Amino acid sequence: MSKAENPKRVRTVKTKEGPLPPFNPKAFLAKAGTGRNILSFQRGQAIFSQGDRADAIFYVQKGKLKITVVSKQGKEAVIAILDTGDFFGEGCLAGQAKRMATATAMTDCEILRLEKAETVRVLHAEPVFSELFLHYLLSRNIRIEEDLVDQLFNSSEKRLARVLLLLANFGKEDKPEPVIAKISQEMLAEIIGTTRARVNFFMNRFRKLGFIDYNGGLKVHSSLLNVVLHD
Repeated sequence: MSKAENPKRVRTVKTKEGPLPPFNPKAFLAKAGTGRNILSFQRGQAIFSQGDRADAIFYVQKGKLKITVVSKQGKEAVIAILDTGDFFGEGCLAGQAKRMATATAMTDCEILRLEKAETVRVLHAEPVFSELFLHYLLSRNIRIEEDLVDQLFNSSEKRLARVLLLLANFGKEDKPEPVIAKISQEMLAEIIGTTRARVNFFMNRFRKLGFIDYNGGLKVHSSLLNVVLHD
């Protein structure tokens, strides 16, 4: 296995007092420190807004949030739903001066804010962090391509099923969370590109078929995969 393929590779730094502990990216992202601080947001609160200065990236320690864009005509579109373990706002690293979208908490969230300068420093100094960040960006790029194919070729019923499964973490390394954060049918309609009436129709159909239920929140069952996989 090459070094680039080994996610556990760490770098040991030597000082006059002896070697420092190896860099741990999970520990780095879990606590505040130089150039980074932990922020708490309540449901419905904006982390940043479209047009704000872009001078930091963010990492979701806990919670779910949505990324939305508003057109000049005032039409809002949901372009992404993010979860624990996701980065966002990284456009500043590529020269983006202002935020192109708005990030809003869908649940109570704990967010790590990393200043641009500190992020650049760590990306250059710590290969293990660079690998983690690159892996995330590549994974998200794949997700964006899948979203595009889904939007172009699949029915609105399949698109809705896929969004619900993604919101419940099916297909991720983390254990699925069958009960997902409260999300309105209007928002689901925006995400999949259809009307609220169609979303309501399919949600009722999924419930009658036993794919979802509403006991104590929206609960998604793995059987909903049948809708996505069925041709």
